[in-house]
Amino acid sequence: MTELTVPGAPASYGVTELAQLPRLGGLFAKGLAGSASKRPKGTVRLPKLAYQVADVDTAGEAAHLAAYQRLLGEPSSEVLPAGFLHVLAFPLATAVMVRGDFPLPLLGMVHLRNTARVLRPVRLGEALTVRAWAQDARAHRRGVQVDLVAEVLVGSELAYQSVSTYLAKGFTAPGDGVPGAEAPREEWTAPLPTARWKLGAGTGRAYGAISGDQNPIHTSGLGAKAFGFPRAIAHGMYTAARALAEVGPARRGETYEWTVEFFKPVLLPSTVDVAIRYADEASAGTQGFVYEGWRSGKNTRHFRGTVTPL
Repeated sequence: MTELTVPGAPASYGVTELAQLPRLGGLFAKGLAGSASKRPKGTVRLPKLAYQVADVDTAGEAAHLAAYQRLLGEPSSEVLPAGFLHVLAFPLATAVMVRGDFPLPLLGMVHLRNTARVLRPVRLGEALTVRAWAQDARAHRRGVQVDLVAEVLVGSELAYQSVSTYLAKGFTAPGDGVPGAEAPREEWTAPLPTARWKLGAGTGRAYGAISGDQNPIHTSGLGAKAFGFPRAIAHGMYTAARALAEVGPARRGETYEWTVEFFKPVLLPSTVDVAIRYADEASAGTQGFVYEGWRSGKNTRHFRGTVTPL
């Protein structure tokens, strides 16, 4: 273990250097195998450690980036959008979650929300340092929520940081385990849509091939049923990244914040209505955009997020 200063990470954390970004396939197998032993007992204590991979060469990512752009609707460009940076960093965050001393099971973990900031454009061909760690295990009315943080640096400059919040049901947070008051969900009525997405049964498999996230709840009807879903569900980050692409580079700018909160999963196949509008109608976009997605013809909200130029 090498002690390094990690921007944003708790000062008490050490850093383990990995030779390369891990592959998700092996991580999921390890996570599924280890989930059975991670039962609610005592309070959750996170490992005080970050993983780091230096000199990640993006020059070889041209075909991967082009495939991502085609699937998500991003225009062709050598600038890596936040959704693609999430895909690059996600295996390292997953590697933290499948450690033997990570107390929560990968199996059944629920993705609640995501916040990402692009602080500097990242371009194809630049060498990157990628870091990831877990922090801030805290009470939720249904268990424990925890943040997985990922960073991308170009040289010594922080270019991207994301915080993905997950829920593990039935576990107890450090401290008294009593969750703080959560804001009640507001009454919601679907706005006028600006787009309609027709998502085929293979949407999860298509995004899984690009992202490496082959979780069976997204790629297999039988796999989804094993976890209580009537059929496969879309990746939450697919829907968020597609909305980010529809806002587009011209409107979000070179540096921006991108958030998403997930509500009901999108069953596949499905038709999703989407509304993208100014966060402040009077500001003509200077304060960014709000996007929402819901089941077409129903008042069932799937996700809501923002894209805000920095």
